[in-house]
Amino acid sequence: MISEKKLDETLSALFSDIRFGGQPAGLYDPLRYMIAIGGKRIRPRLCLLSYALYRDAFQPEILDCAAALEVFHTFTLIHDDIMDRSPLRRGRETVWRKWSGVTAILSGDVMLIDAYERVARAPEAVREAVMALFSRTAAQVCEGQQYDMEFETQPEVDAASYDRMIGLKTAVLLACSAKIGALCAGASEADCEALYRYGYSLGMAFQVADDYLDAYGDEKVFGKPIGGDILNGKKSWLTVHALALAPDKRRLQAALDAPAATEAEKAAKISAVTAMYDALGVPGAALAEIRRHTDEALSSLSAMGLGPVRMEALRRFAFQLVGRVK
Repeated sequence: MISEKKLDETLSALFSDIRFGGQPAGLYDPLRYMIAIGGKRIRPRLCLLSYALYRDAFQPEILDCAAALEVFHTFTLIHDDIMDRSPLRRGRETVWRKWSGVTAILSGDVMLIDAYERVARAPEAVREAVMALFSRTAAQVCEGQQYDMEFETQPEVDAASYDRMIGLKTAVLLACSAKIGALCAGASEADCEALYRYGYSLGMAFQVADDYLDAYGDEKVFGKPIGGDILNGKKSWLTVHALALAPDKRRLQAALDAPAATEAEKAAKISAVTAMYDALGVPGAALAEIRRHTDEALSSLSAMGLGPVRMEALRRFAFQLVGRVK
């Protein structure tokens, strides 16, 4: 197995050395900007970790696939920020704010093309399977985003519909990342599917954690303004479950529909909604849901016979992913 130290070094070098097209600079500068501001590199890390379970060295093909996953994810962030009108991403100005909405759309499009060019370099023996999985996942992410937008105008969304949405929008890409790493390493079909389930359950935990942090996180740590989901009318995990639990749904809905044109109105709206969440016990329920999905992720590995070292690496990744929620 490749050590986690080697994985860290490889991941750091991969994104330090990543290159995009040169001209016109107005098209490619946003790509360089978004990659440079970084992030946890969760998806390429999981891809490389899955590969590392079976191999003793990273080959160029897996590095291209890992980079493709991050480039694709970054493309979705550029477009998400346009749709959500988010001013900050990872504590920095979003592309549409720094350049323009038109530039953000076009730069996002070329980033998607770049991701496909990279993933098409997967090992020849599994290239067709990797491309099919990547393409299916890319479409599913778009489906999830569409559901997410549609939910904004629906008065109420049930928990099953919400889970389907985050499964598509977030979980499938983590699942895809884990499976691509295993496929490229030549893992068995059973192992590939187990790692897919592991990634999917972790993706579910990660999205619930993200929703929780949007209302209860520290802006300096979270990297974007707190309360964005509340201000944008998003049907987050917290909102969905609060509406299901609230004895007076009209009162909660009135708080969610309150105006937020000024800074004072924004602060008052966030405060009123989170106070109702607190009264309904929603934060504690969200933390329990994060733990449940994390446990499911680890349980999916039980039949793989990985041994203690490999199992510990996957367990550590899981808890690092959701450890930002206390």
